[in-house]
Amino acid sequence: MEAELAAHGGADLSLFALFWAADWVVKAVMLGLLAASIWSWAIIIEKSVMYGRAQRAMNKFEKNFWSGQSLEELYQRLSDSDPRGMGSVFVAAMKEWKRSHEQGASSYIGVQQRLDKVLDITIGRESDLLEGRLGFLATVGSAAPFVGLFGTVWGIMNSFQSIAASESTNLSVVAPGIAEALFATAIGLLAAIPAVIAYNKLSSDANKLIGRLEGFADEFSAILTRQLESREQH
Repeated sequence: MEAELAAHGGADLSLFALFWAADWVVKAVMLGLLAASIWSWAIIIEKSVMYGRAQRAMNKFEKNFWSGQSLEELYQRLSDSDPRGMGSVFVAAMKEWKRSHEQGASSYIGVQQRLDKVLDITIGRESDLLEGRLGFLATVGSAAPFVGLFGTVWGIMNSFQSIAASESTNLSVVAPGIAEALFATAIGLLAAIPAVIAYNKLSSDANKLIGRLEGFADEFSAILTRQLESREQH
């Protein structure tokens, strides 16, 4: 193949040469896919760091919560900061519980319903933070191969036009257009494959963290409602 290309004047098939020689449509496809790939990697790195930090924070909070420390002391310490994760769930539940107690709420069922509502809202807010931007990875993973395929089809169309214009089918005419087409496909796969793998892994990690939040919320809600029920009986 190299000998035939040299015999016809040769052709530079390096990646940069393929990009600069490509049609403007193929260039736009390549640049869009490269931008999507870079942004996907930024999200992957940011989420990986976030989930690791959230996991450590939950472990630390659970250790403090179940250590026998006064809930009031823990609440005062956390409420002065901007807690996230389990800390946020704990503070929100304590605020509602203290507000109901201070107002002398007479209905045990009403307090429990308000407490459950506050917990659901807080968990929903934390879930949005954990799952934010994961949808972009799913979109890139599903759409990037088809965008790359569009660039491939366009490049092959240009190759056929070059063949028709030159009335020649030798490699010096055909190869550049075909190479451009395959390059667009390769960039599409380069963007899609990591995005799909990362989306599946990060979604699983996010679901585990959200599951821990929901489990803690159920346990803490049970603790508070038992205290409310005990006070109502006395």
